[in-house]
Amino acid sequence: MRRRLTISILIVIAVTLVFTTVGSFFFIRRAAISTTQQELAKQARATSRTFSSRANITRTTFIKELKVISSAGAFAGINIVDLEPDGTIKGRLPAGITEAQLNIPALQSGEQVTGHTRSLLAYSAVPIPLAKVSGFVLVLVVTRQIHNPINGLRYFVWVGVIALAIAALVAAALARRFTRPLVAAAAATGRIAAGDLEATVAVRPREDAEFAQLAESINAMGANLVRARDQERQFILSVSHELRTPLTSIRGYADAVIDGATDDPTAAAVVISTEARRLERLVQDLLDLARLDADRFSLDIRSVDGAAVVRQVADGFRPQVQALGLELTTAEGSEAPLWVDADSDRLGQIMANLVENASRFALHRIEVGSGVVPGARSGVAARAGSSDGAPSLWVADDGPGIPPDQLSRVFERHFTSDRIGGRNQGSGLGLAIVAELATAMGAEVRAESPVADGRGTRMVIRFRTTSTTPSTPPSPPAVPPSRRPPPPPGSALPPPPSPAPPVGGLAAPPETRMVDHWESERER
Repeated sequence: MRRRLTISILIVIAVTLVFTTVGSFFFIRRAAISTTQQELAKQARATSRTFSSRANITRTTFIKELKVISSAGAFAGINIVDLEPDGTIKGRLPAGITEAQLNIPALQSGEQVTGHTRSLLAYSAVPIPLAKVSGFVLVLVVTRQIHNPINGLRYFVWVGVIALAIAALVAAALARRFTRPLVAAAAATGRIAAGDLEATVAVRPREDAEFAQLAESINAMGANLVRARDQERQFILSVSHELRTPLTSIRGYADAVIDGATDDPTAAAVVISTEARRLERLVQDLLDLARLDADRFSLDIRSVDGAAVVRQVADGFRPQVQALGLELTTAEGSEAPLWVDADSDRLGQIMANLVENASRFALHRIEVGSGVVPGARSGVAARAGSSDGAPSLWVADDGPGIPPDQLSRVFERHFTSDRIGGRNQGSGLGLAIVAELATAMGAEVRAESPVADGRGTRMVIRFRTTSTTPSTPPSPPAVPPSRRPPPPPGSALPPPPSPAPPVGGLAAPPETRMVDHWESERER
């Protein structure tokens, strides 16, 4: 590339020099011809007036003065000829001039004739009116050789050679300057492609802004790949742990039941059922993310009462939260309807994931709410909303909070917080699913911490303002018995739910059914 760039620059400069030389030669030639003809015509008129103004000039005096003028005027030739009435010329014309080149009718009418030949010989013919001359007209014909600019072409050639030599040095330096960062970038990207994610591109202090930006982009890409690799490894470890723990419990209790080593098979069955739903939850999370990536996630967007969804999620999770020694409350004012454009099933899934996440870190209390959240105040959470009045749903806990450097990353895939006080560590998929679903429904999700007294975390789902309210409010999404939180270990298993009849005789498509995760991963 460096060689091609150098050759290209030289070719451009060479072509430019050729066009400049040819153009300069053409314009200099035209200027020389025009200047010479104008000067010659002016001198010929002055000479003609000199002779015509003298009434008593003799032939001898005429010839002497003509010789003086010829030597002083630097003419190539100067002659006086007779122009007869019939248009013929008597006398000898200057060398290089023929009678055909003179405009005879113009001379007969007293006009001056000026021009040049192909050999760049300028001429000017002007009549000399003399009182003593009758029957013919005296015509002064003068010539002068025009300077041919071709004689200076060798200077253009030398200038061109010197310019090309300088251009070659400059082109080589520019090519080296332009290609060096690209070569370094190509080498770094090649190393990254080969698996060396630590490869970087050095940025020199006086580097061009574009090359510096390219190097910084490649370095940022490498850093992001390193982070993605580390997150993937952490994710594999987390998923492996998440799979191993329930499988160990299932195998242990199943072996105990088979061997008759348990006194309460029903309690063992409850544990096995709970751990199986925990596995189902993890697999479903992975499938949800895969569908979101493949744009195969269907949403049924309509006007939904977000407050009803909040209350239903709180009612469904309250037994499990209380089993953890926590209090789950609904914020004051959440009873009023809050209409948002969303998929009711997916909205319930979002709130369930947020409540479950809060239950891992809360110390005493979790609060859910709906409305407009202007900001935190004393207590665990603030009454809902944002300064522009956008409808919002939120979940807050009184846990240790999230470090500032992690607030922007909590919704990344495979990211797991190192917050102190967490009861267990998830797979890093729940909040990622929340962010993906919220974005798909046109909402925004954000994490706020601390909430009050330097502690607590609030997850806010902010929707676009809905200007219309449905005349017949749709029912909030129901929580089927099979999807409610499992009973605590040791309690009797609930009876299997009876399948609900399809609406209108048609079952909902699999992609649009509610894939909330309320019923699983509750005994972690």
